Amino acid sequence: MGDPRFLAVRLGSMGDVVHAFPAVAALRAAFPAARIDWLVERKWAPLVRTSPDVDRAIEFVPRSAAGLWRCAKHLRDMRYTCAIDFQGLYKSALLAYSSGAGTRIGFERHFAREGGAAIFYSQRVIPVARHIVDQNLALAEAAGAKPNGRWPELRIPPDADATVEGFLHANGLKQFIVVSPGGGWRSKCWPPERYGELCRALEKNHGLRSVVNYGPGERELAEAAGRAAAPSRSVLFSAEIPELMALLRRARLVVGADTGPLHLAVALGTPVVGLYGPTDPARNGPYGQADIVVRNARPEETTYKRSVTYSAPMLSIAVDQVAAAVERRLGAA
Repeated sequence: MGDPRFLAVRLGSMGDVVHAFPAVAALRAAFPAARIDWLVERKWAPLVRTSPDVDRAIEFVPRSAAGLWRCAKHLRDMRYTCAIDFQGLYKSALLAYSSGAGTRIGFERHFAREGGAAIFYSQRVIPVARHIVDQNLALAEAAGAKPNGRWPELRIPPDADATVEGFLHANGLKQFIVVSPGGGWRSKCWPPERYGELCRALEKNHGLRSVVNYGPGERELAEAAGRAAAPSRSVLFSAEIPELMALLRRARLVVGADTGPLHLAVALGTPVVGLYGPTDPARNGPYGQADIVVRNARPEETTYKRSVTYSAPMLSIAVDQVAAAVERRLGAA
């Protein structure tokens, strides 16, 4: 029997892809000669390619039924021996099934995001741990890995490093923090004006300038944070994933809500302060013991319901609370 051929299925998003990195690293440690490919949406493929544990990022572009059929045929042609669905949706489970892998591992129906997806797995895992990283590691363990929670040493392309070095030099930035006011759901975000107040306080009290990061469709949020930060010398930043990684790795600290850039900073070894409201940090919090979570929400306010307005738990977080958390985390770094 030859070496195993693994297919990891985690289509998106940024934070969810990052949370699967330790599981794939555990697979690589257990099976150093194995083939490990990762099926992922095209927009997140550059992130997957930074992992040294992945042989190939297979871009998923769901544009038509014909495209889905071609994707399924390609997966079958690769003759994977084991497919692991880290997403738990009908779509991801069907893709794992269509690979033809004899072993298909996913969460038991009560733990999958769409319970019915579990019918497509040959092995169903009931996770014991609460954090999603540890739950993903349980899937890797079912495939024969020994979970250790190791983050891979993500590879940042040299040209991205050079671009960010030029950006920092042009703006006179040496010691700086990154704040990220955006996020997929407004209900788990903190108002940009408060990020601006935080930036102003940190520059005044500690001489730390701020970079305000924003993604597609978030420029207005970043500009609002920048206006509120005046007269501090905050700088706005938006770039592709490799450049974002280069920036986050150089930062003294990152402040953000339960969003991709925060989790990516953790994976890169950068200290973080996470701002949490409706989502549970025991499940989605920074996967690092030294990092700090600021949260005022009551247990009954924990929800993953998406909303287009700021939630009461996030609005209850005061700037002074976050500034104090930043000072504690910097002191422990």
